[in-house]
Amino acid sequence: MKLYEPISPAGRGWRIVVDELVVHTRIGLYDREYLAPQPVGIDASLHYRGVPVEGNTDGLIDYEGWCARVSAYLESKPHTRLLETLALEVAALSFTEWPALDALTLLLYKPKIREGTRRVGVELDWHRADFDAWCVSSGSHAAALR
Repeated sequence: MKLYEPISPAGRGWRIVVDELVVHTRIGLYDREYLAPQPVGIDASLHYRGVPVEGNTDGLIDYEGWCARVSAYLESKPHTRLLETLALEVAALSFTEWPALDALTLLLYKPKIREGTRRVGVELDWHRADFDAWCVSSGSHAAALR
């Protein structure tokens, strides 16, 4: 068995959990949302099957690196109208930059955006096969995310 070969077809392995990463980005449909960046919360579950070995991070996902890269991307991008678009872009960025990533679940939300709610958002579940299919069908927009 190769070092990073799947342990089982059922997808067992490691999961990095990022809880409430808050990034200011330009997002929204309404005129008032075009005035300034606003906070977007991100909960992420990043699945991989690499075997952790002290002193060797090849085949693993660096959670600090992931948080920093996603934050930098969202803080610098032009206005996006839909949270769904942001979720798709974060997923594509993640699969592009971390080859060890097998699957992810992303929850993107706007905290306190509507009275009576703590948060409102969207969730995306994607496997690497979903990303590969998206690249084929979209003409590989993944390169534009770099």
